Amino acid sequence: MRIVPADAAGLVEAAARLRGGGVIAFPTDTVYGLAADPRQAAAVARIFELKGRRDGVALPLIAADLAQAEAAGRFDDRGRRLAEAFWPGPLSIVVPAGPLLTPAVLAADLTVAVRVPADETARALAATLGFCVTATSANPSGHAPARTAAEALALLPKVDLVLDGGDAPGGPPSTIVALGADGPVLIRAGAVPWERVVQFFE
Repeated sequence: MRIVPADAAGLVEAAARLRGGGVIAFPTDTVYGLAADPRQAAAVARIFELKGRRDGVALPLIAADLAQAEAAGRFDDRGRRLAEAFWPGPLSIVVPAGPLLTPAVLAADLTVAVRVPADETARALAATLGFCVTATSANPSGHAPARTAAEALALLPKVDLVLDGGDAPGGPPSTIVALGADGPVLIRAGAVPWERVVQFFE
């Protein structure tokens, strides 16, 4: 339960905690998030416990790059083109989950939302782990998300580590998009205007 800088040593320590089943707080391009290894059921269960959140709510993932995202979910040609156009950035794409993910992070239809963020620390954490990380907001359910490392530790004192990458900018969450048979479907409005996604497919 301590804060470490998001330098090379801090990233290595954070990734080691994740491999050991830990939960850490880290900055994203919106707010501080909670990272666990989404392949580990016990680690994901700790996120729900820390947030006081009911089971059965899907958890979004952050990837270091498109190749890493494809290790977590199955992207078709449309999904890859959308990712290449909008990543890194605040657009999450809903895809069928791959076999490595624990069921607790998935939606009821066995899909997962994944994105490559603009924040360098978030990408570096996933790269250092060697797999996607969860990215739900760092706060107990019903509280405003943390925007600093100190806030994250104050809100969630039982996290295993806080990776301090500076203040998160706040603002709207990532836009979440699914790709249906008839085109893109807006799951959650956010930082990327829906019109931009629609225009991309026109």
